[in-house]
Amino acid sequence: MNRNIKVTAVSYLNTKPLLYGIERHPVLSRIDLNVAYPSQIAAQLQNDTTDIGLVSTAAILTIPDAQIVTDYCIAADGPVASVCIYSHCPLEEVEQIYMDYQSRTSVKLAEILLKHHWKKDVVILPAPEDFIDHVQGTTAAVIIGDRALKANHHFPYIYDLAEHWKAFTGYDFVFAAWIANKALPEDFIREFSEANALGLQHIDEVIAANPFPEYSLDTYYRQNIRYQLDDNKRKGLELFLQYLKEMP
Repeated sequence: MNRNIKVTAVSYLNTKPLLYGIERHPVLSRIDLNVAYPSQIAAQLQNDTTDIGLVSTAAILTIPDAQIVTDYCIAADGPVASVCIYSHCPLEEVEQIYMDYQSRTSVKLAEILLKHHWKKDVVILPAPEDFIDHVQGTTAAVIIGDRALKANHHFPYIYDLAEHWKAFTGYDFVFAAWIANKALPEDFIREFSEANALGLQHIDEVIAANPFPEYSLDTYYRQNIRYQLDDNKRKGLELFLQYLKEMP
């Protein structure tokens, strides 16, 4: 490849450790780095306007020649804290749910759990930008990312989707992985993996650089988010993709 490799990531707090390493590793000289919403990254991979993206795993089925590169990801082996259903009433009383437009994976995970785990029928609502303000009565919402960490203080009923996936399946859940839409040079993938690892060696510096009073980033990075794509997570991802294939 005779040009820089285009890399796109999300700018949520959960990706900051990975970006920290990429921005400080020599591999940075080989890439053009951009940030976008997960749904936007999926579209870029589909349209071949980026080469590798930290993309929602639900998008894997929609990307031509999709392949996971590196053993680094955004996952959880229990509560993730930043992908939840929020409401002012118990889930059994919820009648309709707004779905956060920023991540298809979180929406599909919620739909799978509602159908197979909670066995509950609800009306699914597309979310306008101010959808959080409309959560009231029997209307709930799936909220993700930094907005979810802030929302943890404002709702009496919170259903952590990664925690419930683990209870339902026994597997960890992978929210995002580095996905390429073409074969990339092996030496680049090796360097890119080293860059990811570098960031995880500097969690204290990442916390210091990203003040976030609403939630402990030490807890978030060291207990909620899991960055290593191990066998349990790969099996959980395979099961999630199988559920997706069966959905209408």
